[in-house]
Amino acid sequence: MTHQILSDGSATTPRGFSAAAVAAGIKQSGRPDLVLVFSDRDCTAAGVFTRNRVAAAPVIVDRATLATNNSAIRGVVINSGNANACTGEPGLANAREMQRLASEELGGRPDQYLVMSTGVIGVPLPIERVRSGILIAAPSLSPDNGIAAAEGIMTTDTRPKHLAIEIQLPGGTVTLGGMAKGAGMIHPDMATLLGVVTTDAAVSADDLATMLREAADRSFNAISIDGDTSTNDTILLLANGAGGVSVNDAESRELFANALNELCHALAMMVVSDGEGVTRVVTVHVTGARTESDARRVANTIATSPLVKTAFAGGDPNWGRILAATGRSGVDLDQSRLALWIGVGDEPPLQIVRDGTPTNFVEADAAAVFAQPAFTVRVDLGDGSAETVLWTTDLTHDYVTINADYRT
Repeated sequence: MTHQILSDGSATTPRGFSAAAVAAGIKQSGRPDLVLVFSDRDCTAAGVFTRNRVAAAPVIVDRATLATNNSAIRGVVINSGNANACTGEPGLANAREMQRLASEELGGRPDQYLVMSTGVIGVPLPIERVRSGILIAAPSLSPDNGIAAAEGIMTTDTRPKHLAIEIQLPGGTVTLGGMAKGAGMIHPDMATLLGVVTTDAAVSADDLATMLREAADRSFNAISIDGDTSTNDTILLLANGAGGVSVNDAESRELFANALNELCHALAMMVVSDGEGVTRVVTVHVTGARTESDARRVANTIATSPLVKTAFAGGDPNWGRILAATGRSGVDLDQSRLALWIGVGDEPPLQIVRDGTPTNFVEADAAAVFAQPAFTVRVDLGDGSAETVLWTTDLTHDYVTINADYRT
């Protein structure tokens, strides 16, 4: 066995990392809302960010920081309760001030700290509360605060999301740890999703960037709750080398990349299963496409269709909505070749459509699948060998309730 999953692990499980979470008064609830993640030595680093053209100040600042320094990062400062998005030049100045304040309290230069924010868009960041939070948090940094940090970055999440994986490499054992938040505005490229992944392996910044992008594409960019992509989406990966093991050969890179993929997938599934108002998680598997891009377009259209998602919510096997979404995806296809299956777990799937025509399936059997908390929908386009998988959810009354009064 080359790796071990540590379900109680977190971003501070890898050696050399510590964290702190405090209530700085940014949230009205009085819950923790200011988090520090710190490494006792310099880290190589990589990040993936939202593709929303309206990007929050922390995203802009982090992109610029990593462009000039991806080999000597010391930590991350995160606030919840305020997105610092659509806040103009003052917002950028506040994001940079978060870097400066962290460096002042923890040492090093401002450009050795990355920043994240999540919460309401369009409200000025209360920087004095952030300042006081950093002052309180810095002395309480501890490796024992990983789960507290995961709780401190939550907004509408109902539970913290964290995990660690111990990996046996040819040069020795290293650990990957991580935390994420997200429950709404979740969609590929990416989501209202923040994540910090850490490792005590020594990995080059270039390798980190390549592996993180691949891992994100298979995980955080393969989930959708509501089709909305946020202004703040950020996943950061920090490697401090404290374990004394280098990932610098083909075998080590493959093992490390596989573990990173598994960690990111697990965190992404925690996000989608904790989506706002979610009662069902659905795997959308599109096969038989000409290209992977075509498969993803079809999967995205199915996963974000309000009619499909409300059918999921009602446990109604209204399969015609799935094929209708397939047909409006913009992908060139022949409806006479379409096939559709639904299924649960490892049980034989129930074929609903063959060659574009309904089968003689039993309606009650289809309803039984749609009544499950997790099931799979597979659409085959009959036009090639490319495929993709995306995870989505139902759309319930609770989702509307949560987002109708989010600010009040």
